[in-house]
Amino acid sequence: MNKTIGERIRKHREEKGYSQENLAEKLHISRSAYQRIENGETNTWVNHLSSLCEELGISADELLTTDENFVQVNNHNESSNDNGSGVIQNQTNNYNISEKLIEQYEERIKELKDQIEELKEENKLLRSKK
Repeated sequence: MNKTIGERIRKHREEKGYSQENLAEKLHISRSAYQRIENGETNTWVNHLSSLCEELGISADELLTTDENFVQVNNHNESSNDNGSGVIQNQTNNYNISEKLIEQYEERIKELKDQIEELKEENKLLRSKK
C-alpha cells in the first residue's frame, strides 16, 4: 500500500511512542503545524527532514521512498488546482528533497572518509610497533 509522507511520519512517530505535541516540540513548531504535516495538508516537512529523521531514528530514504520507489509528497502527488501550479509545487518539493538528501549523503561520505583516514593512521601505528 502506498502511503503519503504524513502517514509514514505518523507511523514512525507512533512507533517511537511520541505524541504529536512531543515531536512538534522537538521540531520547534506548533502542534497544529505538525498536525497539518501528518494530515498531508502541507509539505513543510521538507524544512524539517533532517530533524524528523534524527528524532524518528530513520533514514531519509526510509521516510521518502515508497514501495514503488518514488517520492510522494501528498495524497495524490498533485495539487487540487487545475492551473498546473500543483505540478510546479511538487517539482519544487522534490527538488528540495533531493537537495536535502544530497546534503545528507555528502555529509555521511565525509564522515566515512574521515573514519577511513583514522583507520589508516591507526593501522600505520600498529604496523610500526611490530
